[in-house]
Amino acid sequence: GVPLKTLLNEAGLKSNAKWLLLEGGDSAAMTRSLPLEQALDDSLVAYRMNGEMLYPENGYPVRMVIPGWEANMWVKWLRRIEVGDQPWHTREETSKYADLMPDGKSRQFTLVMEAKSVITRPSGEMKIEQRGFREITGLAWSGLGKITRVEISLDGGRTWADAQLQQPVFAKAHTRFRFPWKWQG
Repeated sequence: GVPLKTLLNEAGLKSNAKWLLLEGGDSAAMTRSLPLEQALDDSLVAYRMNGEMLYPENGYPVRMVIPGWEANMWVKWLRRIEVGDQPWHTREETSKYADLMPDGKSRQFTLVMEAKSVITRPSGEMKIEQRGFREITGLAWSGLGKITRVEISLDGGRTWADAQLQQPVFAKAHTRFRFPWKWQG
């Protein structure tokens, strides 16, 4: 892909620019407001994936890639980028991707992917019938930087232990973890 920063500089970005509107060419015309600061960081306009042109289901001919940000910001079939001094408050930003907060208020513009994890083995449907040594494995990720720690609890959260992180660990990337344990049954 091409860094979005390069395209914006070539187009002659004006000094009052603060936000971008990304518009997709899908039937819903998916539109999202992107802060210029992020656009100038590590955002890409991608046209290839794993050495091949994007497939239509992946956004051919081009799509946005915004490392560490929620996938709904990665607009597919990108057809237009508009520059402005404030967010657009589009349909998706006001009705679909606003978060209800504990205090009852709504937070708009949830953009960065917060820390998340998933256990991949054992799976939720897997039955462990034999006693012995086992291993819990999974993935953790965060748009806020590198994963520095993953904790596992085998007793419903009463106690916790650190899992081992597979190296290397990169910012804004999936990090594999493992936790060996002995199942008593």
